[in-house]
Parts: sequence; C-alpha cells; structure tokens
Amino acid sequence: MALTGINAYRKGNLKQDIANADPHKLTLMLMQGALDRIAYAKGAMERREYELKSQYISRVTAILINLRDTLDLKTGGETAENLFALYDYMIERLNLAHVKNDLKMLDEVTNLLSPIRDAWVQIPEEAKQEAFEAQRQKRQAV
Repeated sequence: MALTGINAYRKGNLKQDIANADPHKLTLMLMQGALDRIAYAKGAMERREYELKSQYISRVTAILINLRDTLDLKTGGETAENLFALYDYMIERLNLAHVKNDLKMLDEVTNLLSPIRDAWVQIPEEAKQEAFEAQRQKRQAV
C-alpha cells in the first residue's frame, strides 16, 4: 500500500520536473531514463522475466529514437551526424540484445550512452542559455 503512494508521488514529481525543465534538462532526463531502463532490462533478463525485459527495451528504444530524431543535422553538422549514427547503432544493438537475450549487448549500449550523458552534464550554464536563446530565435524567425 505504501509503495503505491510513493510511486504516485514520484510520478507527480516527474511530471512537475518535466513541466519546469528546459530543453537541456529534458535531454538529460531522457538519457538518464534510458540508462535506468537498460539496467531494469538487464535485471529482468537475468530473472528470465522476458515480458518485462521487452517492455524496458522498448522504452529505451523509444527514448533513443526520440533523441536521434530531434537532432538538428543542419546546425549540428558532423557532430549531429555522428550522434545520429551512434543512436542508430545503439537501437540496433538493443534489438539484437532483445532477440538474443544478451546482457553484454545491453552493457555495450550503456557504455556508449553513459559518456554522452556525462558530457551533457558538463555543458556550462552559459552555453546552455546561448543554445536555448538561439533555438528560441530560430523558432521566431519561422
């Protein structure tokens, strides 16, 4: 009974965090959510809870597709193109890990995504604000 209340509280906090988040924070939340769900998928795989494993891998895949599809390839140039290809590769590895029940492939995706998340955390506040302002101006011009 207490867990239901705790989970409802967490969901409420998550919704509030999302509503108040800037694009940088949302991206960070997505990356961390993907990493968390990979860990959950690994646990489900180890316990042979294949339906649960499938749900977690599907959620990670959806997050990576979202991250990939929101890249601005025109503005981001080679870096955005490389990230696009890397997200594609991670999605392929997740699908293969799902089919083969391969923990090592899940670890590989974690090892690829973690440094991206870590680098994202290190972006200076000034650069975040600059990017947000540039994005806002770009939208107003359209």
